[in-house]
Amino acid sequence: MTDEAANSRIEQDRQLILDAKARGTGAKVLAYTKLSGPGWLQSAITLGGGSLAGGLYLGILSGYHLMWLQPVAMIMGVIMLSAIGYVALSTKERPFASINTHISPVLGWGWAIATLMANLVWCMPQYALGTAALQQNLAPEMMAGESGKAMAVGLLFVISAVVIWFYDSGGWGIKLFEAILKILVGIVVLCFFGVVAKMSISTNDLDWAKILAGYIPNFSMFANPSPEFSEVLSQAGGYADYWKNLIVGNQQKVMITAAATAVGINMTFLLPYSMRAKGWDKDFRGLAMFDLSTGLFVPFVLATSCVVIAAASQFHAKPAAGLLGEKNAEGQVIQADPGLLGQYHKLLDARIKTEVPASEWNELTSDPSALEQKRAELPLPERKLAAMLVNRDAFQLASSLTPLAGATVSQLVFGLGVVAMAISTIIILMLINGFVFCEMLGVAPRGMYHRIGCFMPALTGMTGAYLWKGEAKAWLAVPTSMFGMVLLPIAYATFFFMMNSPKILGDRMPSGGKRVAWNLAMGISTLLATFGCLWSIKSSDYAAYGFIALGAFIGLAVIVHFARGNANSTPPAADE
Repeated sequence: MTDEAANSRIEQDRQLILDAKARGTGAKVLAYTKLSGPGWLQSAITLGGGSLAGGLYLGILSGYHLMWLQPVAMIMGVIMLSAIGYVALSTKERPFASINTHISPVLGWGWAIATLMANLVWCMPQYALGTAALQQNLAPEMMAGESGKAMAVGLLFVISAVVIWFYDSGGWGIKLFEAILKILVGIVVLCFFGVVAKMSISTNDLDWAKILAGYIPNFSMFANPSPEFSEVLSQAGGYADYWKNLIVGNQQKVMITAAATAVGINMTFLLPYSMRAKGWDKDFRGLAMFDLSTGLFVPFVLATSCVVIAAASQFHAKPAAGLLGEKNAEGQVIQADPGLLGQYHKLLDARIKTEVPASEWNELTSDPSALEQKRAELPLPERKLAAMLVNRDAFQLASSLTPLAGATVSQLVFGLGVVAMAISTIIILMLINGFVFCEMLGVAPRGMYHRIGCFMPALTGMTGAYLWKGEAKAWLAVPTSMFGMVLLPIAYATFFFMMNSPKILGDRMPSGGKRVAWNLAMGISTLLATFGCLWSIKSSDYAAYGFIALGAFIGLAVIVHFARGNANSTPPAADE
């Protein structure tokens, strides 16, 4: 598309908005719906493996009690995305250059490097999850074994590469790109919504009063296990605190995962550049807010809520089948899933290790029969807790729904939703990395350099299906999302400073009550992200190094700030 044609399209869109505003709210909503785009791009990335894992493990560990967490995290994210959108549409400067010039190059480069790192890491669980869904749910026979895994990885790569190529084709490519992503997001929402709808019709087990009550924030869950664990914990004797701490520790990790994947640092880089690619400016600020509310918030809340509901109804405080020697209706011992059995044994072994002297542990583990005897001697309540806490995967969730929703809905529809999640997120991670790579090189985000940047996370992502040796592929999203949470405050703090910078916004900076409202909302969001960052570092195996790195980054930012001084600069030109 030529520059003249692009300008003509932008002016047509602008006139459509202005005319719709003059005709009233209904016409404005219709116009905004027609022109929406960047919000759906955000939806395509946030509805990925991290959101699925967050919802899955929130349901497993806390039942319906944390239904509120992901919507609240998304509200905080929408606030910060709206702030960066406001800044990007009010000035003619690119956000990266604007931050480096008017705020701090440490924050600007920290934002870019952190986004690039998040892209490279976050793509790994998408490939792992998408590959698992293809092998387990959609094509278990065709894609069995290592050759099938290679086929699945190759399929995910080719699909995402073709769609990315469309984006780089210009105006028509961007429209086709956005249409494909809207379809993928729609598939995700419809699949998970369909599963829960089918469950509601097929069974009376869904307690909608408890589900709705779960949307009321309950912060005590950060330090306490779900009440449904109370009975079995009370029977665990002297080791009740051991199991309670294990549950709470995993619950905290999952809460951080769910919050981090609602709006990640890479999403903060995508929004302003996707809006600039469409030619939006100050006349499109209302559209941007509408786009984030409908294209991002609504699909996210619907899809993640359905995952939590499905997982909670099937797994919460329920031992995995076959781990405790149960028998079926025919009197036959139920065979446990091999992956879940391995996790179960690890949980029991970790508990046994607490009462076996270190000098005897190696001897015990070298004798399988002796170790198995030790496991069997553990009290039944403790074995029940271990069986409740194994990390189920999307495959186990789909299988558990078969009696309620049927094989087609549970395996094919659920599997299709998971694959659509993985593909849409891979595509957007590639796109964001193209933007970041070009910004760091100081070149326009198109052509060869953009495509090189786009394919970087695809290459690292493909290793996720091979490097992750854990039994539950969805769990890979937990450590990667905690890593992402560590980086998020960099972006949030940067946007807070941008919205309060007269050097950047000039007379377009919010004032009066609007400024107070913006700062209050952004301040709360930034503090929550910082809390998540500090907790993620504290919970890691490298906490000391993490805090040292964080302190070094803050120190460098302070040194550079004072070294540059407070020299005045002319505010950038606003769009007229």
